[in-house]
Amino acid sequence: MFLIGIGSIIGIVALVIVVLIIGYAISVYNQLVIMRNKVKNSWAQIDVQLKRRFDLIPNLVETVKGYAAHEKDIFQEFAKARGLYAQAAKSGSVAEASLAEQGVSGAISRLLMVQERYPELKANDNFRDLMSQLKETEDKISFGRQFYNDTALKLNNKIELFPSNIIANLFGFKRAEYFTVNDEKEREAVKVDFSN
Repeated sequence: MFLIGIGSIIGIVALVIVVLIIGYAISVYNQLVIMRNKVKNSWAQIDVQLKRRFDLIPNLVETVKGYAAHEKDIFQEFAKARGLYAQAAKSGSVAEASLAEQGVSGAISRLLMVQERYPELKANDNFRDLMSQLKETEDKISFGRQFYNDTALKLNNKIELFPSNIIANLFGFKRAEYFTVNDEKEREAVKVDFSN
């Protein structure tokens, strides 16, 4: 009968433990890579919709110009926000993109007020079609921001929770920025007044 010595048993147990630790480390590393790529992909989806919105805006501006030529400050707001977004796209900063997105949202709100002042503009088929496309894009951006923040949360949790944080720190995984609202006006509840 073949007898295994205590030293051999300890060696086998140690080898099994090392293999399990390496297997766990590989598994966590792969999960972190997948999560990081999901965050990048979800940001890219927001980026696509933001670019689509910026492509729609010049058409809206041209349509509105015919009706409200004196509303130049709105057009300047769009131009400024577009410039901010271009800078954010170059830097890859979620925070800068969020600021640019807020600028566009503010200009869109002002554009909606212009629409109310010019009933003939509301009746324009081209304007209605563009506004419909813009609303659809805004809905996609809203959903995309929510999905992005959800995937960023999962990655950030994985990076911070023990024991996966050891692997994350070892391989230099960084927390993802959240797409946040920095403007207090956007946090306020909309006030509805039926007194008119």
